[in-house]
Amino acid sequence: MRVAVVDIGTNSTRLLVADVGHDGTLTEVERRTKVTRLGDRLEQAGVLDDRAMERVLATLAEYRALIDGCGTERTVAVLTSAVRDAANGDAFLARVRAHGGALDARVIAGEEEARLTFRGATSERPPDDATPTVVIDVGGGSTELVVGSGHEVSFHVSTQAGVVRHTERHIASDPPTSAELDSLAADVRSIFERAVSAEARDATRAAIAVAGTAMSLGAIDLDLECHSANRAHGHVVSVLACQRILERLAALPEPERRAVRGLHPDRAPTIVAGVIMVIEALRVFGLDSTAVSDHDILRGAAVETVHRGLPTSAPAPGT
Repeated sequence: MRVAVVDIGTNSTRLLVADVGHDGTLTEVERRTKVTRLGDRLEQAGVLDDRAMERVLATLAEYRALIDGCGTERTVAVLTSAVRDAANGDAFLARVRAHGGALDARVIAGEEEARLTFRGATSERPPDDATPTVVIDVGGGSTELVVGSGHEVSFHVSTQAGVVRHTERHIASDPPTSAELDSLAADVRSIFERAVSAEARDATRAAIAVAGTAMSLGAIDLDLECHSANRAHGHVVSVLACQRILERLAALPEPERRAVRGLHPDRAPTIVAGVIMVIEALRVFGLDSTAVSDHDILRGAAVETVHRGLPTSAPAPGT
């Protein structure tokens, strides 16, 4: 079945069109990412900003044209942290549904976000791989930490730590000051330490970091052009490498960060917070490296759309 999945996140709006086989194999047809920053000023205002919503809706119009040209049989959209948290999230969901034509859009809970992310990240692993692994999904408004073996989840948590949320909360200078960086790291560390059980920490032996921050880390570490960042898929980045990259990025004002090889310019405003979150997540689990992967919630939702089906009539939280 050819399916299209749109992930409307706090920092970016992404599209995956793929052919999914009954055996779980997935062949990408089209993939797009646009940094739309839906969560701009949400931390302070508690509502989604009008201009941010319009950016997402304009991006959906672009994606709709691509989807229609691909002959998809099913089209779904998942809305995550920003829409969950915003007072006007339900109203925005209604606009997405009205704007997206045949788009089956719904808000998913943090627990489902974590499960779909783990399914996507581990989709190419042998099901008998028993290595307890944490999947780290750093997003704009939340970070999902999911532990499991094979394709089975044993622990998951959706935390209120995100690159947009924590940049707005802690960073006011450009480049950020040492005090701001220390404050952000301490806040994230506290959130992760409270959220992750001792059993999950002790059991975990490996990590996979997914999505934009992780792929940016891999691309910078490999000195790739940002348009070739997908070549970083599977690359292993050490904590020491992450620290070196953090020091480099945090010393640059935003206009200079935009020019760093491997980093998409639109990620420059939040990448410092993102790198800190990856480092703190690895430290909580006592790990010294992580593989980076572009297999994440998009892939997990695409596979599940075919094999289980995302409910078409399930109400969004609060509706």
